[in-house]
Amino acid sequence: MTEWILASASPRRHELLKRLGLSFRIVQPVVQEWEPEEADPIAQVRHNAQAKAAAVAQDFPAAGIIAADTTVALGKRLFAKPANLRHAREMLRNLSGRTHKVFTGVTLVFDGQNRSFHESSDVRFRALTEAEIEHYLANVHVFDKAGAYAIQDGGEWIVEHFTGSFENIMGLPLQRLRAELVELGMEGLPPEGKK
Repeated sequence: MTEWILASASPRRHELLKRLGLSFRIVQPVVQEWEPEEADPIAQVRHNAQAKAAAVAQDFPAAGIIAADTTVALGKRLFAKPANLRHAREMLRNLSGRTHKVFTGVTLVFDGQNRSFHESSDVRFRALTEAEIEHYLANVHVFDKAGAYAIQDGGEWIVEHFTGSFENIMGLPLQRLRAELVELGMEGLPPEGKK
């Protein structure tokens, strides 16, 4: 039976992957993530997901590995994790009143196969006042989150609407992930919607 590893320290990805009913353990990959301020967001998230998967596969060559990377993109401008409070404030100001995309790249290593894919979702922010930005930053821990926000944490304060996968915006597109695992030949996943 394949041992599965989630190559991520993200508590959100941990929480999401548990919903698939998959037994796994967590190994934090030691990689230098590629986080340019401007780039093709698809290239960025796929590159980082592949690097994370490769780093863990070196130490666990027989394991099945799930690695992911998420970024927020406003055109070609990318918003990774904020470096500090000033940076987080600047990100939220830039996203205020605008629609941006959230991209998640995923790499799977299983049974000698290596597969990468990505998903994207659109998120429209409300026009935020300075007081609303300060309120959000005072109540939500944002320093480990791309774009300095989490849709599942106080999203109702800042998000007007979104289209696409909610789980993708959180950091792991579950429906697509499940479909890809089945296509790779993984057996034993519970029926969709059940654990």
